[in-house]
Amino acid sequence: MAFKLPDLAYAFNALEPHIDAHTMEIHHDKHHNAYVTNLNNAIAGTDAEHMSIEDICKNISKLPAPVRNNGGGHYNHSLFWSILGPNAGGNPSGKLADAINAAFTSFDKMKEEFNKAATTRFGSGWAWLLVHDGKLTISSTPNQDNPLMDIAEVKGTPIMGLDVWEHAYYLHYQNRRPDYINAWWNVVNWTAVAARYEEATK
Repeated sequence: MAFKLPDLAYAFNALEPHIDAHTMEIHHDKHHNAYVTNLNNAIAGTDAEHMSIEDICKNISKLPAPVRNNGGGHYNHSLFWSILGPNAGGNPSGKLADAINAAFTSFDKMKEEFNKAATTRFGSGWAWLLVHDGKLTISSTPNQDNPLMDIAEVKGTPIMGLDVWEHAYYLHYQNRRPDYINAWWNVVNWTAVAARYEEATK
């Protein structure tokens, strides 16, 4: 049951000018591919070889560091690619929009809180919009950790994640992380995020 690198549903240049093609190619084909390869090597011959990536994350405290780092890297990036797309951005609608308004009073307030989580994450890590106890909340995690992990400070089901590792933006934005974060909102596929919200709140 070896894990595989998921194909992108769009071309490397589809998210330009917000995320450039060169960054996308290196990020997907090099960085994510390395996480998949290293994860498969780390779980070979162990019980984790027969677990889903979600179950690996949920039991991460019982597994070695290479599984935590690379399993998290695979889960996080798989989610990341799935909630991005061309001709995206704008505002969410329907149940997701209602849940955002209920949790944060407005979409703009949610963006503000999410941007703060992404901007203030020291070093490498992720910012998350997640379902926690049936409600939306925002958190950030270091390195390749995520809210599914049993070691997470804020646990829940992530429905949207932003990669703030330098490899996600440095070629185009250099040290200007806030510029990357602001541009990223233009490629968020709210239909995909809404589908994840529906699944997480069933």
